Amino acid sequence: MSDVSKTIRARPTSPHLQVWRWHLTAITSIMHRITGVALYVGTLILAGWTIALAFGPEAYGTYMGLLGSPLGKLVLFGLSFAVFFHLAKGVQHLIWDTGAAFKLPLANAGAVATVAFALVATVVVWIIAAMTGAL
Repeated sequence: MSDVSKTIRARPTSPHLQVWRWHLTAITSIMHRITGVALYVGTLILAGWTIALAFGPEAYGTYMGLLGSPLGKLVLFGLSFAVFFHLAKGVQHLIWDTGAAFKLPLANAGAVATVAFALVATVVVWIIAAMTGAL
């Protein structure tokens, strides 16, 4: 019979945990998924708005009071960012679908452009909303 040790050996961890590091395209890919989920939540908020509208002025006023609160505005600001980020990242994916911009410098530039567009577009929309009295 062979001599088999009865002790449990510690298994090594995956090597990628020691050598892998975060990079911009991975972060924006994860953000793309997160903003997609946020857009589902935004759809529920929109559905709640239409239901409140259907239930009359009192329900609508209550719902708009909730959306107009500081927390509600923060959520709406985040949803605005999610819309613009998801749009920009979708355009980047369409470009990638053509086989272009896969080299690392171009992919990183696209990721930076995606985040920059989302931030600028969100701030511009909210500035316009504030200037027109929509806030």
